[in-house]
Amino acid sequence: MTGQIGNAPRDFAADPLLDVAELSKRFPLARRGWLGGRAPAMVHAVDDVSFTLGRGETLGLVGESGCGKSTLVRLIARLTDPTSGSIRFNARELAALPARDFARDADRARIQIVFQDAGESINPRFTAADAIADPLRKLRGLRGAALQAKVAEAATLCGLPLELLDRFPHQLSGGQRARVGIARAIAPRPDLLVLDEPTAALDVSVQVTILQLLVTLRETLGISYVFVSHDLNVVRLLCDRVVVMYLGRIVEVGPARAVFDNPLHPYTRGLIAAVPRLDGLRAGGLRLAGDPKSPIDPDPHACRFHGRCPVGTDRCGTEMPALRRFPGSRQAACHFATEPA
Repeated sequence: MTGQIGNAPRDFAADPLLDVAELSKRFPLARRGWLGGRAPAMVHAVDDVSFTLGRGETLGLVGESGCGKSTLVRLIARLTDPTSGSIRFNARELAALPARDFARDADRARIQIVFQDAGESINPRFTAADAIADPLRKLRGLRGAALQAKVAEAATLCGLPLELLDRFPHQLSGGQRARVGIARAIAPRPDLLVLDEPTAALDVSVQVTILQLLVTLRETLGISYVFVSHDLNVVRLLCDRVVVMYLGRIVEVGPARAVFDNPLHPYTRGLIAAVPRLDGLRAGGLRLAGDPKSPIDPDPHACRFHGRCPVGTDRCGTEMPALRRFPGSRQAACHFATEPA
């Protein structure tokens, strides 16, 4: 793939679909000395995250494993409940609605998720047709001929031959299972599709066809995407904007091309520098060394990247940098970030 395969840049902020504000998720560990009344240790999986998503926009989420991407998308898809913060979808507040209640809510059909491995997320006792029909029965109440028609329509949109609909997951290739997973997600016609590394388990050649399918579906159906991936090249090509996360916090936000061409945060520069190239060289920039700190009860006053950052100072260990705005719809949480060149 060469060049941008997504939509041409436009002002998505003028028409927000999703507005996430100060969202946090903490998981308690075993109590430390609970007989003495001490509070349990907490894993800060997502910490004070805020961003918006426009209608028809594709927003990429990137960062190392354990940075909170998967927890964040599960919060957005309302599969788990936040500890605090706001999730406004179509101007409606969803954060206060328990996940178990949202599963039966009218807006459940409008937010769908595609998981990393379709083979693991599809019931092995379901045929492809059953898997696609399941959300249509539960969320749209369809039955009979109307249900069959919608199943065939979703399969056709995803390039899945109708003769494969009677097959079980183990009888399908990886690419075919991926198409079933996407067809299942788009069948109830959502406004938002959350994609948690949907191509990670696929061969490179199959990845390309699935990514092209996602572009076509976005243009055809007008769906907004939140796209999680470790593959920065895919994010650069597919996404309109990028959110970079580190240890549960956002460290940089901006238009995809601008972030990749001129990253403001040292962590983003390190991620991009680590991307291998066909000529065997690495992109210029800082190198990431060492491992992230523990997400258990992190120092609330210190930058999460402190101690690993090659440009940090003592100030970074005592003053958490705020997510500041820069020209060109850019944001970065670093004391030493400067205006884009």
